[in-house]
Amino acid sequence: MPAIAMDDLPPEIQGPSAWYGPDLDARRDWIEYLSESEIAEIERATNCVIGRLNDPKVDLVSVVKQDFPLPTLGPRLEQMQTEVLTGRGFLLIRRLPVERWSKLQRAVSFFGLGTHWGKTRSQNVQGHVLGHVKDLGNANAPRLYTTNKRQGYHTDSCDIVGLLCLQTAKAGGLSSLVSSVTIYNEIRRRRPDLLAYLFAPIETDRRGEVPKGEKPYFSIPVFNWHAGQLSAIYQRKYIDDARRLPGVAPFTARQKEALDLLDELADDPALHLRMEFLPGDVQFVHNHTILHDRTAFEDWPEPDRKRHLLRLWLAPDNARPLPAVFAERFGSITPGCRGGVMVQGTKLIAPHDVPSGTGP
Repeated sequence: MPAIAMDDLPPEIQGPSAWYGPDLDARRDWIEYLSESEIAEIERATNCVIGRLNDPKVDLVSVVKQDFPLPTLGPRLEQMQTEVLTGRGFLLIRRLPVERWSKLQRAVSFFGLGTHWGKTRSQNVQGHVLGHVKDLGNANAPRLYTTNKRQGYHTDSCDIVGLLCLQTAKAGGLSSLVSSVTIYNEIRRRRPDLLAYLFAPIETDRRGEVPKGEKPYFSIPVFNWHAGQLSAIYQRKYIDDARRLPGVAPFTARQKEALDLLDELADDPALHLRMEFLPGDVQFVHNHTILHDRTAFEDWPEPDRKRHLLRLWLAPDNARPLPAVFAERFGSITPGCRGGVMVQGTKLIAPHDVPSGTGP
């Protein structure tokens, strides 16, 4: 069962990616503020794109970085992206003036910002490259982002995930981040014997989003050491649910012990960092070094006040190398064109409002 001997474990990892939540909470240097001139630059680029969208041959999906020029802010965004990809692994941009923008302006401005971070990827079988994180009233939905439930610490199937807050909940709905690098270090110190089970492939349910010719699950280790870097991929609920699928064996006692310890560490306030989103806040997270979660929330009764975030899954051209096994989930391991959910017949769309009949 173990895929790696204890003597072959990667060393403890040092550097900015191995952070502890209380330390960052005290510093707050992960918050970036935009100047009025930078916001005006975003608005000019947004209005230019909206003007192009009047042409029926032009679609938001086709917008690329060159269509959304940010001559002053652009270089700063490059520096922010470097921090996300090679440093701390996340940041929060506070705050875009979404209260004065239309739904279309909000969608275009966020999509345009995203093009400076990477190429957009489909987030579901409907082909949404601009996602809407909102409780749609189905508590049993297979994908938790359309409910008000806690999500659990996990990674998304892309290099970088971006979120723009449009509306906050009445209570709850906090964002929580934890360094998967720190979790690795802590397990290595406390129970190195369990790490071997986290470096072994483990089945994860695809939630019905199955590419042609693939199984209803993918099998990738939680921790992956490749090209001198540690990358994680994790969603405990989907790992648990995969046990019900044909051909997937029940957990061994040691597997379960390893996964339970990972969850326990992620839930530890000494490790994770919680933050409250305000309308206009933008968060970017590096999935390979960060696990993210959202606490359960109570929403407002009024439809126009309900918690609502826009989401992007992004594939930067300068992303880190990944091991070949990631192609099982990411479709490819080539930077700039990997990640996302693509099944037969998927057509990419970028809805600027919550689509009616939105699926899982």
